[in-house]
Amino acid sequence: MVDLFSRSWAALRTAVAALPDEDFARPSGCTGWLVRDLVCHLVIDAQDVLITLVTPTAAEPTRNAVTYWNVTGTPPTGDDPLDALTVRLAAAYGEPRLLKFHLDDVGSAAGRAAELADPEQRVGTQEMVLTVGDYLSAYVLEWTLHHLDLIAHLPYAAQPPAEGLARSRAMLEEIAGAPFPGSWSDQDALRIGTGRRAPTGMERAELGASAAKLPLVLG
Repeated sequence: MVDLFSRSWAALRTAVAALPDEDFARPSGCTGWLVRDLVCHLVIDAQDVLITLVTPTAAEPTRNAVTYWNVTGTPPTGDDPLDALTVRLAAAYGEPRLLKFHLDDVGSAAGRAAELADPEQRVGTQEMVLTVGDYLSAYVLEWTLHHLDLIAHLPYAAQPPAEGLARSRAMLEEIAGAPFPGSWSDQDALRIGTGRRAPTGMERAELGASAAKLPLVLG
């Protein structure tokens, strides 16, 4: 799973690095956030990965890659205080090149730390205990969803790796307790499943009773 974490994270950072400056002022797929706000959030995510990987514990695991997520049915509005803080931090960078530099710097370190970590080591984060392998597996879903958020209004930008999309869909289906329709692409399953896009009438009919369980808002 470390390899998939590394590929998903590297692809996301590469996509950010390739963006022209003007794209940082475009909307992202996260409600209330511009692309620059999302990139700032990725810097914070990278810091969280670094902190967690150097927080070992001897305690027994309490969560795995799927149960790591706190699931609600209420999509974010962008008004949460932490979300608002991210917007202010992103604006403070001033220039996209500074955000790119910081993400590359901290993000590369997080990637190296993941590759050096023992997958069986237990780590603590947010009052949970997971193995490193499960923690990094959970972040494959994080990176993949945010890659989709990054390119939501940038159709020419690079897509997430296919294997990351497939693994993320499988995890989301496990969280949902049911598979999404086989006719759906992995991107559509992830976007609709997490409330990033509303299903069409036909898609809702394909979901059947499962439609009542959506969206699965992950936090």
